[in-house]
Amino acid sequence: MADLDNVTYNIAAFIAALFVLEFGADKFIDHTAIVARRTGIPDTIIGLVTAGGEWEELAVVIAALARNRPSLAIGNIIGSAISNILGAFSLGLLFHGQETQIQFDRSSRIYSLVLLLLTTFVTPATYFSVETVWSVCGSILIAFFAIYIASVGWAISRGTLTAPEDSDDSSDDDSSNEDGAGDESDSDDSTTGLIAEWAHNRANRSEGRPYGAIESNQSSRRTSQGGSTKMTRAAARDRRPHRTLSYHIFHLFLGFVAICLAGYVLSHAATSITDELGMSDVLFGVVILAIATTLPEKFIAVMSGRRGHAGILVANTAGSNIFLLALCSGIVMLDTNGNFERGNVNIPELGVLWGSTLAFTATIWLNGRLSRFIGIGMLIAYVAFVVLEFVVIY
Repeated sequence: MADLDNVTYNIAAFIAALFVLEFGADKFIDHTAIVARRTGIPDTIIGLVTAGGEWEELAVVIAALARNRPSLAIGNIIGSAISNILGAFSLGLLFHGQETQIQFDRSSRIYSLVLLLLTTFVTPATYFSVETVWSVCGSILIAFFAIYIASVGWAISRGTLTAPEDSDDSSDDDSSNEDGAGDESDSDDSTTGLIAEWAHNRANRSEGRPYGAIESNQSSRRTSQGGSTKMTRAAARDRRPHRTLSYHIFHLFLGFVAICLAGYVLSHAATSITDELGMSDVLFGVVILAIATTLPEKFIAVMSGRRGHAGILVANTAGSNIFLLALCSGIVMLDTNGNFERGNVNIPELGVLWGSTLAFTATIWLNGRLSRFIGIGMLIAYVAFVVLEFVVIY
């Protein structure tokens, strides 16, 4: 029989660690953006590594592997990838705030197709957990992730990917949203450009600037032209002294330490709960841990959907899943070589992952037709999947 006191304590530790994890991830991303920008790294690279980087998931995966619980790690990876599409992308479609039909640009289609091809490769490789297969596939996945990041940098250097200058940010007020509604197609010209804008604005916020703040010469020009009180206050904030680079490096390190500690506590609490309740590691990872660690993705999806940023919505989903299925899965495959003491994910989970990715890609290539109905269908499918995991599969 389960020790109620021990279970309660570990549930409390699990919840507390989630808050520490989100705090650490926010610190790490914010100050990484500032340090990288000050050292001359392009905002687009920062955005792809931070906006599409599942650093929380990576910390949990590494901590689970360190505790010899690879079943929890692989369950979290597959469950989070499913949750990002059926749980987060669907909310973005439902909360799309524009009166017009949602539009996806060329970059969104490319990213969705890359994700579908990657998922098609990972799905059978994950199921056939044989040492030789996983050693080869794990190496291929990590190499693919490195090529993925390098190719983005190459595209930027060639001028293929360019950030739009005046794309709306997610924290603009209502009036700016109304003014920008007609410019949605312009702001979605490049998915990667929108991520760069996101990274730029995160760095501005951490340095004490308002969201969407441009450099002081543009801010002062707008103040002199418009003369509004709001822009005057923004310009005054821009003139505040900036923090030193060492300050941001320290907070970057602080965020990294918080992520590592939270990942350790989460994995420790998760394994204790599953042991006490006799629950499957895969079930806990696929459902509970996946839902908990993908809450930020759901928030970003809702906000980007409400403000009509289809590019950010797609980039958040595709970038996160590429990170999970390429880097995190590759690490698990190389570390375990297919050896699981507590079971691997089954065909139903892998089938839902591939099917949801196919639906995600089809939605984008059909240019968002019937997007709200698709969002409702995805959300219902996710609820059904969670229920079936508990009732039927395990």
